[in-house]
Amino acid sequence: MCGVAGIMFKNGGGSNETGRALIEMLDGCQHRGPDSTGFALYDAGEDDRLHMRFFVGTGDEDPKAQIARIKEILAEHGVRVIKEERQANHFRAVADFSGDIQKLSYALEHAAKVVSIGRSLEILKDVGSAHDIDKQYDVRHFKGSHGLGHVRMATESEVNPEAAHPFWATGFEDLAIVHNGQITNYFKMRRRLERRGFEFHTDNDSELIAVYLADKLQQDVSLKEALRMSVDDLDGTFSFLVSTKDEIGYAKDRLAAKPMIMYEDDDIIALASEEVSLNRLFPGKALNTSEPPPGAYDTWSR
Repeated sequence: MCGVAGIMFKNGGGSNETGRALIEMLDGCQHRGPDSTGFALYDAGEDDRLHMRFFVGTGDEDPKAQIARIKEILAEHGVRVIKEERQANHFRAVADFSGDIQKLSYALEHAAKVVSIGRSLEILKDVGSAHDIDKQYDVRHFKGSHGLGHVRMATESEVNPEAAHPFWATGFEDLAIVHNGQITNYFKMRRRLERRGFEFHTDNDSELIAVYLADKLQQDVSLKEALRMSVDDLDGTFSFLVSTKDEIGYAKDRLAAKPMIMYEDDDIIALASEEVSLNRLFPGKALNTSEPPPGAYDTWSR
């Protein structure tokens, strides 16, 4: 049992309090996943500027040595770092780069634990609650257009930062996924993508969903059509949210065993595993919410 949340502000560009809203939404469903929490946060971004996050200090290796190796690989690929900082278990770097992000990402993944790379996306995730992650990474002050959140209960893998959601589609900038459920044809789907040259860096089935959707987008399939296809191609019980630089969307399997509640008005679209998360956005207000039917999918653009 895990909890997912997503929000997109229709107005106000990148000035909305996305971080604060997602903290409240995840705090409302934290009971669904007390082990770890994560956020995928989006702002307007800049065309040639990458935001990169890496896990450092989560194992036995010296964080300084890890950071030095990351910088060495960045330099080898012509990446010019213009800002860097250490935040809890993350090393964050902002850099100028206009080359092949997939090639750079795979090179980095072979030597470091990449959290996310994007022009508008940053993923912040770690062990602990939404408020714990906020204290470590200052989530509440993030202003942007949209974002995803996840609370995780570890059922098939250990509790550690790398197993936390959201998952970034490695090699594809600005695509993230949060997922509640299980993909039962995971290994079959993964092998198909690996034979075509895609790489995976965890055994989490949510990473598969992210790469599957990114592959469809790379083939000029729209996000909405990719979500429609996912309902047919992915076996299991699932409710997931996906976001790109400009869109947010969801899909549910045809059994609809995993909950998903949504609310939409003139200002926002918000989705979550439980209605309490949506109520946190409008304390004391009765909301006209709905639950998407089995096999449903949809997208919204900013």
